[in-house]
Amino acid sequence: MSLVTGLSCVQCYAEYPEGGSLTCPACGPDEGILDVRYNLDRAARSLTTETLLKRTRSIWRYRELLPLDEEFLPTRGTIGFTPMIEAPRLAEALGVGRLRLKDDTRNPSGSFKDRASAVGVARAMQEGHTEIACASTGNAASSLAYCAAVAGVRANIFVSRIVPEGKLAQMLAYGARVFKIMDSYARAYELCTRVCERLGWYNRNAAINPYLVEGKKTAGLEIAEQCADDPPDWVVCSVGDGCSIAGVCKGLASMKSIGLIDWDARVLGVQAAGVAPLVRAFETGELDRSGAGDTYADSINVPVPRNWRKAVNAVRDSRGAFVSTDDEKIMEAVRLTARLTGVFAEPAAAASVAGVAEARRRGIIGATSSVVAVITGNGLKDTRGALQAVGKPHEIPPELDRVLGIVEQSSA
Repeated sequence: MSLVTGLSCVQCYAEYPEGGSLTCPACGPDEGILDVRYNLDRAARSLTTETLLKRTRSIWRYRELLPLDEEFLPTRGTIGFTPMIEAPRLAEALGVGRLRLKDDTRNPSGSFKDRASAVGVARAMQEGHTEIACASTGNAASSLAYCAAVAGVRANIFVSRIVPEGKLAQMLAYGARVFKIMDSYARAYELCTRVCERLGWYNRNAAINPYLVEGKKTAGLEIAEQCADDPPDWVVCSVGDGCSIAGVCKGLASMKSIGLIDWDARVLGVQAAGVAPLVRAFETGELDRSGAGDTYADSINVPVPRNWRKAVNAVRDSRGAFVSTDDEKIMEAVRLTARLTGVFAEPAAAASVAGVAEARRRGIIGATSSVVAVITGNGLKDTRGALQAVGKPHEIPPELDRVLGIVEQSSA
């Protein structure tokens, strides 16, 4: 059975039993984000180095730290335990001592968000729901559509008018009912929330549903396990709503609490310069709710992040930092990451690599530092954004001389 002991508000620290409201009634849905608590002493008895050697290499290997009764854990073990890739040439280009990429493009729908969606669908089924919904800039939606298709429940997706076609195609192929809102992500989110309340659908939105962050936490659990004897100095994540980086931080801290690692890593959050409310919130302690700003990196184009306080608190507890980087540097990171490591990252995912360069330039990350950068989504998820970064092909007639001329020019 689940080892959840309750939930606590990240703002007022009030405690609540499991199974009630998804947000703190006293602080309200905008500020009263809840965090799931576990009996870590009990978890430590069975979640050990020895037992992990015998378990499936997926997110379900950490069942003691997931908010699910064991009988509701899906048996299909394809999500998670993604590879850690050494990237020496990219490390040299960025000016750091060592760089490893946590390559979550390998998840079934091509993104980090499969972790949260798998837990969300399992939690929905555990509570008796047959319909689940989310609002998304793209990856959460396509991952929910995938996980719902595998589990046999109906996914209802609310996306904004700028959703990338690759992600939209995935949602529809998996059989989701998709509502393309001809407005912003914020309006899609608001409508999704209202519909869930009216129709009783399970709300998968990680911004307010604390159980979804527990799925994202598995990335931090894996980084801790994969680097147990070779710890990084920094773990770097691109940031939109704030849920993913909060989850990664919690995963790292949980593994130390139960004794599977004995080290700490600092965590760096990276936002696009055009949409960087968490960078400012980290400095001021207040969130700018104006909704201003824009970036071409669609998955982190979140002007009003719902889970900002959890993210800021988690990064601060890690003694970490936030930086922003402009769209041109993100485009450069798409190119460098693919050409120097073979990992094709969508723009929002490559932002973590661009953030390493920015943090190095500012002296936050040192020249000898060991860094893990999380690559959250495959470049094929946003081909329009990727093409802006990588350029165009040579369009020529089928003539040998034209090929030789281009080769000669390229070699000059």
